[in-house]
Amino acid sequence: MNLQVEINQEGLTHHVFVKGEVDAYTAPQLKDQLVPLAEQKDANLSIDLAGVSYIDSTGLGVFIGVLKTTRKSGGSLQLIGLNERVKRLFMITGLHEIINISGVE
Repeated sequence: MNLQVEINQEGLTHHVFVKGEVDAYTAPQLKDQLVPLAEQKDANLSIDLAGVSYIDSTGLGVFIGVLKTTRKSGGSLQLIGLNERVKRLFMITGLHEIINISGVE
């Protein structure tokens, strides 16, 4: 399945809408689009994963890398719109403790 990424910017906030599957095949494409945003000083990334049906370990690695980059640049990362399957993956791996995920405490 192909990955679709749409980016809208409002000031220092980048609203990113991702659709498809984030796996070993599509993760490099996602990384190439997210890292330049994360490198911008004080940028805030709000990534909507409502259209994502599947994420593998390579995809999780992209989000970890983007988190590190945003923190280094003084920005922030928030994931929103996760379906139960994707949310469960972040919880099982413990990533919900380091990444701000809407609807997960």
